[in-house]
Amino acid sequence: MLTFSFLTLFPELLAPFAGEAILGKARERGLLHVNLVHLRDFSDNRHLKVDDTPYGGGAGMVIRVDVAERALASLPPADEVILLTPAGQPFTQAVAEELAQKAHLAFLCGRYEGFDARTEGLVTRELSIGDFVMMGGEAAAACVLEAVARLRPGVIGDPESHRTDSFSSGLLDYPEYTRPPEWRGQSVPEVLRGGNHGAVARWRREQALARTLARRPDLLPGAALTPQDTQTLLELGASAPQLQAWNAPPPPPRRARRVKKNGGSEQSG
Repeated sequence: MLTFSFLTLFPELLAPFAGEAILGKARERGLLHVNLVHLRDFSDNRHLKVDDTPYGGGAGMVIRVDVAERALASLPPADEVILLTPAGQPFTQAVAEELAQKAHLAFLCGRYEGFDARTEGLVTRELSIGDFVMMGGEAAAACVLEAVARLRPGVIGDPESHRTDSFSSGLLDYPEYTRPPEWRGQSVPEVLRGGNHGAVARWRREQALARTLARRPDLLPGAALTPQDTQTLLELGASAPQLQAWNAPPPPPRRARRVKKNGGSEQSG
């Protein structure tokens, strides 16, 4: 079981998200545990106040470090204590895969102007889900919860799906199709309806490479490219300097032609 502990001023925001669909079913089956901790339970005053005005002046309120400390101390030891902040490490699929190997993850979800800076000394990692600012950390925590939880064994029925996800292979995912085969003049590619599994696999890899080259070429340096991938990228218009920057291997050697005795030619292996 992987335990997620969320320390927040608004546990009611996370409760329904963690209780529905695949996450809810995984919790029912004992694969995941979600612990919602209300920061106000660790206030030291009868008004349950957890924040105060910032030293030096300025707008907004700051959540006190002693409140965060008491809330964390109420938990069993966590493998990671994560602060969700715009200043954090970008949250990526690789980070999700790393966190999915843990047993207990604790998240500090800020509000207002965030936590007292001294809270950073209580955490093991700071994460950001993007270069933008939200009103609190709960929505970001929900993103991390779903991305990490789905990687745990048994949460999603087919483990093969993880290996073909966007980013897991270093590439964007290939396009998917289902019924109807024809829709408003657009047809499902014939290769997907032909029953040739080898041809389907080659088509999907080519499509993943094409999409990544067109939309997210920044991902290609981290992809595990094969010689055939290099050949495909060349055919898609990638340049030699780009391939070198992406650490792409040389394309497969071209087969040499040999002259037949009757004057024709044939491919040699």
